[in-house]
Amino acid sequence: MKIVKAEVSIVEIPFHLRGTGVGIMPTAWKSLEFALIRLEDELGNVGWGEGFGYFTVDATKAIIDRLILPSLVGATIEDIPAWNRQIQRSIHMFGRYGITIFAIGGVDIALWDLAAKRAGKPLYQLLGEGRREQIPFYASMVRYGTKELATMTCREVIDAGFNSIKLHEIDLDIIEACRQVAGPDKNICVDVNCAWSVEFVERNRERLEALNLTWLEEPVYPPEDFKTLSSLRGSLPIAAGENWTTAFQFANAFQAGAVDIVQPSVTKVGGISEFLAIIELAGKSGSALMPHSPYFGPGFFASLHLAAANPSVQALEYNFVQPDAWLADVEGLRQGDLIKVPQVAGLGFQPDYEVMSKYRRA
Repeated sequence: MKIVKAEVSIVEIPFHLRGTGVGIMPTAWKSLEFALIRLEDELGNVGWGEGFGYFTVDATKAIIDRLILPSLVGATIEDIPAWNRQIQRSIHMFGRYGITIFAIGGVDIALWDLAAKRAGKPLYQLLGEGRREQIPFYASMVRYGTKELATMTCREVIDAGFNSIKLHEIDLDIIEACRQVAGPDKNICVDVNCAWSVEFVERNRERLEALNLTWLEEPVYPPEDFKTLSSLRGSLPIAAGENWTTAFQFANAFQAGAVDIVQPSVTKVGGISEFLAIIELAGKSGSALMPHSPYFGPGFFASLHLAAANPSVQALEYNFVQPDAWLADVEGLRQGDLIKVPQVAGLGFQPDYEVMSKYRRA
């Protein structure tokens, strides 16, 4: 396929914020930001991708505009993973991980969307042998920092039909209150975003075990301290991976026996091409796959198709927030904690152009 046009837009949609919004992020997190990539081929097909960034999507857009698109527009791409590896090598001096990989990953997703549209098939039919048409999700809450807000939101999550909940609280009293509200039959996961230490986990292991957690995510800093993560495994299922990028780093993690549950994020690891390589590595290591996917743009739809194509993906993450508008109709695909996989050619991502125009800022 020949890429004849390319454009990157930044769309920012506020969401309803409870509490201060401070805790996981250095400043209040109160909007969904998309570096939205649009590629067009010589046949007029359009492929959509999503560059990750939270507060840094402007930097992601700059990498795409200045380092990736100049060589991509006008090029013919036949092997997307080969293109991905080549562009990683060509711009590695700007950083092997972080923003550089987020930018590559976003373009990679758009290329796969184009490839599936050219083939006239839903993307999952190009990616694997799986044929699931709906995928289970768990609800991922933001950090509220109070028992009142956290337990109130837990009740809302359950009322919305979710059977599995991920908390981002770091206070054990709040986590225990949420478990009491959810009851023994709901799955509770806890992601502390590297806020604890080995000493804290060991000192409170008995309390943590009593919570019957489905997993404890990123308990210590840095998130790529594979040896320490491995040492915490045992009575507590340990999860990590949203802050690891490329199959190379995941291979090192698997070699170290770092986790029970691995959580690659398609918009952060380097796109669909890298994600497919990670799935293969995870299968060899015996790690369960629970990918990170708290976004509602092309990255969300790419995660759906990767899960549909690969039965080893057990569930995906649903960001339980209330945006002022939806860039694409995600809620229309959801029934309880199951989300339908679009059966049209490509990702099935179709932006609402009125929403895109209203909330576009670059």
